[in-house]
Amino acid sequence: MKFIDEAEIYVKAGDGGRGCVSFRREKYIPRGGPDGGDGGKGGDVWIIADNGLVSLLDFKYKKHYTAERGEHGQGSNCTGKGGEDIVIRVPVGTVIKDKETGEIVEDLTVNGQSIIIAKGGRGGKGNAFFVSSTYQAPKFAQPGEKGEERWFHLELKLLADVGIIGFPNAGKSTLISHISAAKPKIADYPFTTLQPHLGVVKFGEHKDFIVADIPGLIEGAHKGKGLGIKFLKHIERTSLFIHLMDILPQTERDPKKDFEIINKELTAWNPDMAKRPQIVALNKVDVTEAKERLPMLLEFFKSKDIPAFPISAATGEGLDKLVKYVGRMVARLREGKDKD
Repeated sequence: MKFIDEAEIYVKAGDGGRGCVSFRREKYIPRGGPDGGDGGKGGDVWIIADNGLVSLLDFKYKKHYTAERGEHGQGSNCTGKGGEDIVIRVPVGTVIKDKETGEIVEDLTVNGQSIIIAKGGRGGKGNAFFVSSTYQAPKFAQPGEKGEERWFHLELKLLADVGIIGFPNAGKSTLISHISAAKPKIADYPFTTLQPHLGVVKFGEHKDFIVADIPGLIEGAHKGKGLGIKFLKHIERTSLFIHLMDILPQTERDPKKDFEIINKELTAWNPDMAKRPQIVALNKVDVTEAKERLPMLLEFFKSKDIPAFPISAATGEGLDKLVKYVGRMVARLREGKDKD
């Protein structure tokens, strides 16, 4: 399924029905009193979070949503029927923003969480409502109120416990395909991953965590360079990062420098993200040249008090140890959230 993480929609709640002007007309009652009923209320527009959805793709094809108007009032004090509400379903993790102001209206983080984003108009009062001791036969009624209408910007942020970060081609897609059931497309060119992937990782009986494979970051990503801003938002919700590094000398990259660059990008985008726990995964240790660099890199990260794990995403070497360690950390972080 194509991953769409932003959309714009127009919603219009139903208008209220108009009140009725009516007088009783019955045999032997030459002039009955006013009996015009009220108009019905217009339907509301709801948005509900649904964990069965994974993207905002549907909103690429349908952008306008209008609820039903209320029925008009009738004689014999009959109130018009209320208009039907409409329900718009979005993935869990969707942020609803007012398109004009950019203000966040709601952040839907729980399955079933809902909000009325446009309220239907009230029905107008019929002439029976306006009868008084001094005004026995009102010949007027109210029109129904207009339903609310506005444009919204929808933005989907992935809900994952763990985000895999790192430069392009570090092996993120290969890693997530080995530790979870996710099957991302893998190829060898910059920005291979053009969309985030979610995978469920098992680390014990009835124990699992959700991991997101985040497309490669580069220097200047927080300013929009490369695919930066498009994907940085997806790691805002994660509690823990696996910082994956390709340590092959042939890449002509300095893992220590790359570590600093990526963390500067996190800080520039959202200072809170750089403070979250990180685990470093030193990839491609199945290759002799990479293995020779290990002692120096392990010492470097030890000096920074950052856990580092030698792995091979391709062969599976070291993945069990990494997954179990990450699983235990996720469990502790979840416990901490539950106590808050």
